[in-house]
Amino acid sequence: MNTPHSTPATTPGVVSIKSAHTFADTLERLQATFKAHGLKVFATIDHQAEAAAVGLTMPPTVLLIFGNAKAGTPLMLAHPLAALDLPLKALVSEAVPGSVMVSFNTPQYLVERHALPHELVVNLAPAGRLITQALGH
Repeated sequence: MNTPHSTPATTPGVVSIKSAHTFADTLERLQATFKAHGLKVFATIDHQAEAAAVGLTMPPTVLLIFGNAKAGTPLMLAHPLAALDLPLKALVSEAVPGSVMVSFNTPQYLVERHALPHELVVNLAPAGRLITQALGH
């Protein structure tokens, strides 16, 4: 079933969604969706490539760091340590061949973690919806 589900209890506040697309297509769809909705991809970290550069192997794993200053700045002004989790991140991984997962922190987790005013959850909520949209769910 291609629906969001929580990761194991050892990772509170994280949601993982199984993608129906290949690893490369999933990355492309996420980046295009972010761009189309005014979110900037600040960095793309290819963990698999970095592991290979030091002689190690790991499955395809890329971290997308993305966001929008208009939405994120009020969060950091409310609680400067929120900058530890901003910009937002989406982890695309394929630990099992043919099974691409996209994982990210839930808005509720970030609001609770940084004791942000609850009304600021609206600044974070669109990210999860956009990820789900990009994956065709």
